[in-house]
Parts: sequence; structure tokens; C-alpha cells
Amino acid sequence: MSVILVFLLVIAGFAGWWLSHQRLMAKPWLEQGMAGDFVGFDRSALPTAKIGLGVFLAVVGCLFSLFTSAYFMRMGLPDWQPLPLPRLLWLNTGVLVLSSVALQCAVIAARRGQTDMVRLGLATAGLTALAFLAGQLMAWRQLTEDGYLLASNPANSFFYLITAMHGLHILGGLIGLGRTSASAWNGARPQRLSLSVELCAMYWHFLLFVWLCIFAVLAGWAATFIDICRKLLT
Repeated sequence: MSVILVFLLVIAGFAGWWLSHQRLMAKPWLEQGMAGDFVGFDRSALPTAKIGLGVFLAVVGCLFSLFTSAYFMRMGLPDWQPLPLPRLLWLNTGVLVLSSVALQCAVIAARRGQTDMVRLGLATAGLTALAFLAGQLMAWRQLTEDGYLLASNPANSFFYLITAMHGLHILGGLIGLGRTSASAWNGARPQRLSLSVELCAMYWHFLLFVWLCIFAVLAGWAATFIDICRKLLT
């Protein structure tokens, strides 16, 4: 239960940070400017697409928090035998970070109207995301060749399940990234393209955050941190 609460608190912090950048709590009637400016503010302050994506990410965060909680509860039983963490996961993590950075650069370029840089950022993000998925498959293959099969131990099953769920969300993000890339190459309107790129970046940053949490759990760092917190509270 404590794991779920910690994860949800982090998700809430992420959501609060995001909302603070959307001016949700702004009071336009107290701001100076023309009436036409207020109308423009109402239309663009918090697009429906961002609200929908925020709700979806909250649901995804709850899903992964439940998986994480089940992982910690199951690892307390005697038959739990943790599998070694492949070193390739470190490289995969760096690749996913690079993918997220590339999308953030695309967001900045879209706001400045630099279409060529947007295309470069989107292409880099897509290629690095594919490289991340390929690296995850290679890590799976390495583990199976070493005898760490799916059904041989509960720890193995959780590893494959959690990483597979994260990989599926990456694949879903690649679909949206592909549509945004097509819009960038087909000369979409700057405002529409900027919003699409921001949505992709928001989704990618969240998946990076989830993967860092998963990586910490699989490496055992999260369990150590929770034990320290429990000792401090007691």
C-alpha cells in the first residue's frame, strides 16, 4: 500500500507541475489587455487534447503503480529469486532519455517556427525509441539464453510483464509520433503542429519517468529507499 501511495504522490506532483505550466489557475479578468486577448486565452490556455492526455496518463500511472505494489508484495515470499539486471538496460535507459530530449528540442523548435528542426527532432525521437525497443528485446533474449525463462520464477514473470507493458505504451506513442511526423512533413499549420509535438513530448516524458521508476524497482533501489523511509518513520 505504501508503494502505491508513494507512486501516486509522485504522479500527483507531476500533474501539478504540468497544470502549473498550463495557467489553469490564472484569472484573466484580473489581467490587463484587450478583450480579444482574453478570448484567445480561453481558446488556447488548456486544449481539450491536453486534458484528455493528462487523464490518460493518470490512469496509466495508476496501472503501473498497481504492478509495482504487486511486485513488492510478491517478492516477500520464499520462492522469490531475483534475476540479474542486464547491463544493456543501462544503455536502453540512456537511449530513452535521448529520445525524450529530442522531443523537447522539437517542442522548442515548433514554438519558434523552425520546421526543419522540428522534423529533425521528431525523426531522432522515433529512431531512438525504436532503438530502445530493440534493446529491450535483446535484453529479453539475453536473459532467456541464460536460463531466466518467463515461467521459471515469479521474479522473471514480473520482469517480462512490466517491461512488456512499458514497451507496448512506447509502441502506442510511436503511432502518435508517426502521425505528428507526417503532419510536419506535409506542412501542417504551425499552431496545430506545435500542439501535436507538445502532446508527444508530454507522453514521452511521462514514459521516461515511468521507466526510471521501473528501473529503480528492478534494480532494488526502490526497495532500499522504502526500507529507509520506514526506519525513519518508526
